[in-house]
Amino acid sequence: MNYTYLDSLATYGVGGAHPGGLQLTKQLLAREKVNRKSAILDVGCGTGQTAAYIFRQYQCYVTALDNNQVMVDKAIQRFRSLHLPIKVVKGQTEHLPFKNETFDFILSESVTAFTNIPVSLSEYKRVLKPNGVLLAIEMTAEPLPFTKKEKQFICGFYGVSDVLTETEWRYHFLKSGFRQVKIKKHKHHFVPQDVMYANDFMLSNQIHEKHYEILEQHQQIVSKYKDKLNYRVYRCTV
Repeated sequence: MNYTYLDSLATYGVGGAHPGGLQLTKQLLAREKVNRKSAILDVGCGTGQTAAYIFRQYQCYVTALDNNQVMVDKAIQRFRSLHLPIKVVKGQTEHLPFKNETFDFILSESVTAFTNIPVSLSEYKRVLKPNGVLLAIEMTAEPLPFTKKEKQFICGFYGVSDVLTETEWRYHFLKSGFRQVKIKKHKHHFVPQDVMYANDFMLSNQIHEKHYEILEQHQQIVSKYKDKLNYRVYRCTV
């Protein structure tokens, strides 16, 4: 069976695997005007670590969405064990099952890069309320260019169509209708912590050794291409 990088993250149930981890998420949300009336969508919620934090911290309306059934099941398990009234939806970012202007905030933590980017961004714009905010932590290529062979390898391993530069990300956000895009580069590298030593796991009952090999290869890629592959935080307003 051909397992993917995302399959491996789901099988291990890694929480906070996105660049910067939960700590970065906390910092970003602390700068926003989140209150009890806020409606927040966590796209690609994974095991629900971020969504659980948001509800416990802000007591607001939280919806968690993922297209991976393993992740959805683990998120539901987490929320039930913590008695959190968070809505969990299985769905795709390219076809969000929500009405127009539903959310005040959308979080995308290393998610949108793995989708059809223009379509997903258009959907984010559609379901955000006027003055709504998209907070995206996304894989970004540095100005030092990849060779054609390197880019093909990276795209093949992660299952993405391209590795966008900061300029290309900005172009897509603006083309999708976001009126303001603020970009911040953090000091940390692409993945500051080794996902194999993260402190939040929800392991599946059976784990094929191939999953471990895939996550090990991920770490090797991060190290090898540290000067070419990083991430940015994109704050986009409607």
